[in-house]
Amino acid sequence: MDRLNCRVTIVLLGFLLLRAARLLRGAEASEIALPQGSSITILIKLGPSAPPVKPCFIIISKRHVTVLVIKAGEKMVFTFSCQDPQNHFVMEIQKNIGQLNLLGFSGALVTKTHSSWGTFVWDVKAHKSIGLELQFSLPRLRQIGPGESCADGVTHSISGRIDATVVRIGTFCSNGTVSRIKMQEGVKMALHLPWFHPRNVSGFSIANRSSIKRLCIIESVFEGEGSATLMSANYPEGFPEDELMTWQFVVPAHLRASVSFLNFNVSNCEKKEERVEYYIPGSTTNPEVFKLEDKQPGNMAGNFNLSLQGCDQDAQSPGILRLQFQVLVQHPQNESNKTYIVDLSQERTMSITIEPRPVKQSRKFVPGCFVCLESRTCSTNVTLTPGSKHKISFLCDDLTRLWLNAEKTISCTDHRYCLRKSYQLQVPSDVLQLPVPLHDFSWKLLVPKDRLSLVLVPKQKLQQHTHERACNTSFSYLVATHLAAPGQDLHYGSFCPGGSIEQIQVKQNSSVTLRTFAPGFQQEAYKQGLTVSFVPHFKEDGIFTVTPDTKNKVYLRTPNWDRGLPALSSVSWNISVPSDQVACLTFFKERIGVVCQTGWALMLIQEQRTQLEEIFNLEEVMLPKPSFHYHNFWVNISNCSPVSGKQLDLLFWVTLSPKTMDLTAVIIAVVAGGALLLLALGLIICLVKKKKKKDKGPAVGVYNGNVNTQVPRQLKKFPKGRKDNDSHVYAVIDDTMVYGHLLQDSNGSFLQAEVDTYRPFQGPTGDCPPSPPPICSRTPTTKLTTEELPPCISPESESEPYTFSHPNKGEMGNGDIDIPLLDTQEPLKPAEEL
Repeated sequence: MDRLNCRVTIVLLGFLLLRAARLLRGAEASEIALPQGSSITILIKLGPSAPPVKPCFIIISKRHVTVLVIKAGEKMVFTFSCQDPQNHFVMEIQKNIGQLNLLGFSGALVTKTHSSWGTFVWDVKAHKSIGLELQFSLPRLRQIGPGESCADGVTHSISGRIDATVVRIGTFCSNGTVSRIKMQEGVKMALHLPWFHPRNVSGFSIANRSSIKRLCIIESVFEGEGSATLMSANYPEGFPEDELMTWQFVVPAHLRASVSFLNFNVSNCEKKEERVEYYIPGSTTNPEVFKLEDKQPGNMAGNFNLSLQGCDQDAQSPGILRLQFQVLVQHPQNESNKTYIVDLSQERTMSITIEPRPVKQSRKFVPGCFVCLESRTCSTNVTLTPGSKHKISFLCDDLTRLWLNAEKTISCTDHRYCLRKSYQLQVPSDVLQLPVPLHDFSWKLLVPKDRLSLVLVPKQKLQQHTHERACNTSFSYLVATHLAAPGQDLHYGSFCPGGSIEQIQVKQNSSVTLRTFAPGFQQEAYKQGLTVSFVPHFKEDGIFTVTPDTKNKVYLRTPNWDRGLPALSSVSWNISVPSDQVACLTFFKERIGVVCQTGWALMLIQEQRTQLEEIFNLEEVMLPKPSFHYHNFWVNISNCSPVSGKQLDLLFWVTLSPKTMDLTAVIIAVVAGGALLLLALGLIICLVKKKKKKDKGPAVGVYNGNVNTQVPRQLKKFPKGRKDNDSHVYAVIDDTMVYGHLLQDSNGSFLQAEVDTYRPFQGPTGDCPPSPPPICSRTPTTKLTTEELPPCISPESESEPYTFSHPNKGEMGNGDIDIPLLDTQEPLKPAEEL
């Protein structure tokens, strides 16, 4: 009899819904009468998005109201003040089924409306030991998170009870996998329909079941490949304290399921421990217990359950327990049965991460890619830690959708131990044997500050990547120095095999990253390989050793090309020139465009054999025209503190060509040959004269009063450089000087005279770059002219030797000879013209 009465009530509810929907269509009078004892309440109120203009009211006995409540046993006649009440009001029809005690109760709650409109609420209460089950017909439901909405505007809001507390189970749309929801003690179901939605059924039924002994159970059914995103109760707020919630997944036997946690938080527990438990048919360890931060199971065949268990929270600081996760169901992949071993047991600073490659989102179902440890614990990304041996497999239809990133640290703490030690930078074979493509392999190189520096020597000479000559290999090296000061990182550039760079020297802590660009890296892996050595500290930020190719241009550019060379940094290129070749140095632009705030931006070009050098102020002067170099030479760039937006970046190239004998060279050779002939004749005449005067007394020196006795000084205006004038030529003592007898050796013969007057430094020059003029000024830049040196450019070293020609013994001439006083300090070299 009770069951019959419940069915009558449900039919009556459907009739009322039909009548209510017809009433809310215009301004004509409407009448709603609810039978006594029907447990039905109708609430008509303004909707949340009611238009702010032209307000609409409910008219009852000439009273204008915005809320109307009709309870069981009441009859209400009313009209609306507008023609479109559906745009202003929502209707909630509440049915309190009450305390259900019969285990066999069931029934369909149907709305027989042609134009359903409003929010319909079913509120069912039951004893604490009674379980209530909501069953959803096709299409099943899909849970949505905060801020999401349903495409058709139809939403199902489902709540449960814990004593007097309402717990929100979730909000659902159509077209999902959720087929049933079981709750204990009570359920409240709210169906929200837009006024234009042509729906005539509620889409669910309700039945009472035995106790489920937990907050709720959500059943999710997969009929083929697909995914489902689900959330804990009250998400994103906290899960109820010390409660248990379960999800049951029905998966066809021929498919595989994998779980990944998208977002979670744990609370502060006083007792017990928050965890997730899996019940997997066929597992010998059921239930399998995991922490929320663990990698979750994957590649599971058949149905399985997942439960979330809370704890007793700290009353003072409870925290929040919440979970959002995804279940992906797909066909088993070819790689799922293959196991790969990655042995990192001997490594201490190397880690490997396998993760999804970034791709554009697609609305179509895309099978997931999972990495599984020991074939069970699977995740979309996995990090293999050092010190262990790892067994991994893949659940993925296309392994190119994953990529691998690795990192290794090579550090030195004791410079005495590390000095001259070398290490190989090479991708290990365990990484190359994996079927996942390598993206990055980075080595962090750490050295004691101001103690050691680094030298990188490639297995094959490198080419610097530029727009003019791009790398076309499957991988390249990215070299960078990382400084503590923000914005001061120095990115030397991208380098690939097949060029002219023999080594790269870096001043301090750096990183070298091997980055791949094409699947062909496996075939070109033999080309990769760098040797890093710890060497004594040097002051240059970077030094490149370059041996140009005789067939191709060598393009070189300053580090930090896109952002400009960091302030006060200095970089050098040591460029070798074969003995049978001549090098042409060409700059891409006529001007740099850098504007200095303090200091100077300078470029120095120095011949390594002759020590001849040219200095250019990059802020003011034009870069030199193409120049030819017959010997090894240096190019040094030193930056100032530039004004923001005016950065220093320089691109240049070097080409080699065979040496040729031109007309000028022939003339010079002829003149040189004639000079040698004259010199030989002169020596013969001198020897004859010396023999004739062998019996004569010692020669007497003549004092010349016109000699300038002042110490040579730097002239303020000196238009020529030393190489262009005779400022370095000193008057010599004639062979008739009184001191000529001191030039005799033990046999009585005279020593031969040395030629030329200025001898440059002839020590080793190839290993160390030229020292640029010091940039010590922190005052605003002053303009350099051809008449003066920068204030901080130091004079030439006093150790540069000058030689004086030694005279032969002979008669002293009677003419006046200007003999400058000898001084230990040489005259300063005038500034080169810019």
